[in-house]
Amino acid sequence: MDTQRNAAFESLLREHGYTHRGLVKDVNRISARIFGRPGEATDRHVRRWVSGKVRWPTTRYLLPLVEIFDRPPEAMGFVPRGASSRLPVPPPRAADREEDDVRRRTFVVGSTAATVAVVLGLDETPVSGRLTFTDIGRINNAIGRLDAHFNAIGGGPLLTAATAYIDRLRDAVDGCTYGPGVEKALHSSISSLYSSAGWAAHDDGQGDLARLHHAAALQSAILADDRRGQARAWSNLAMQARTEGRHREALQINRAALDSRQARQDPRVAALLHSRLAIGHARAGDYPAAARSVLAAETAHDRFDTAEPAPPWLRFLDAAEIAGLSAIAHRAMGRLPDAEIATAQALQLLAPNMRRNKAYYGVQPAELQVAQGDIARARTTAAAVDTSALSSQHISDRLTHVHRTLTTQEPRP
Repeated sequence: MDTQRNAAFESLLREHGYTHRGLVKDVNRISARIFGRPGEATDRHVRRWVSGKVRWPTTRYLLPLVEIFDRPPEAMGFVPRGASSRLPVPPPRAADREEDDVRRRTFVVGSTAATVAVVLGLDETPVSGRLTFTDIGRINNAIGRLDAHFNAIGGGPLLTAATAYIDRLRDAVDGCTYGPGVEKALHSSISSLYSSAGWAAHDDGQGDLARLHHAAALQSAILADDRRGQARAWSNLAMQARTEGRHREALQINRAALDSRQARQDPRVAALLHSRLAIGHARAGDYPAAARSVLAAETAHDRFDTAEPAPPWLRFLDAAEIAGLSAIAHRAMGRLPDAEIATAQALQLLAPNMRRNKAYYGVQPAELQVAQGDIARARTTAAAVDTSALSSQHISDRLTHVHRTLTTQEPRP
């Protein structure tokens, strides 16, 4: 097979004054720090990178090269394998791997803000010195763990931790040095964190704070030129407007997000936006448009590339979540039996680790049964909802409202 010499990489070696042997020494040193074992790169590896025989180095050498030259792989002339062009994520350190099970148990039994920060390693992000793409990878790993714990326990203890981590990353913006590529990646990470904090605030019943976080997420995504981050922020702002009863505004925001290039190109983003648009149309009274949006969401879901992993913030969006959002739309349209069927499907499909969503959709059948006058079944359903391991004011308020309503109702004969 014909190969093309990597002139960009060769130019970098000259610009930084590297010999092949000198580069190998630094690559192996950084590889040992990242992966916990000595690197094994040789002069031959460098020759193959320069000649183009190796178009995309293995992660063990690619991450050190990114750190050394402070630019993404493509800017070094490397060509990604397959459809994905994402930078590999650095592995957790050995100590983190050894303590992971203990940390997870600690998190579940002691979910205070201080515990969250320790478990997620939020205090390990540097706020001075040189910031590299390796650091960005670790930051994104921490945010991904934050999102995973939200799905497990809700937003209560995560809100303070997320807000503190935002402050730390903003300190990194001002206190660290970095290249333009790292700068954009850092703003993208901050946008993602703001979105996570917004959801935690929403789950904790703090709507005003949630709106501020979602607006800040949009601003950071714009600074990063992150189209996916912008679509995410717009979607969250639409959800927040709908929660506050501003349905027309929610529809306008949602439509704007759907017109973005990211929504047109990414079926996961499209599925989320169409699902939320369906709810918006339903609550605004446009039932035919709501039904079309439900269908569009399901169609987008069918186009998911299962070989391509979802970004951490979108991992919750699976067949279960699509069914759950469809149930909310059906409920808003007054189609209560359809809503109950879709909710049951969501609960059946939800993964065991999605405890927060299990409780969220677990309350919904009881609400639907109350609305249909099936009080006896609603009592049984509500009693089965387990929120003991959660910290979600939003879910607790809904369940409390159901129980309060049931105390004033008589079972249907």
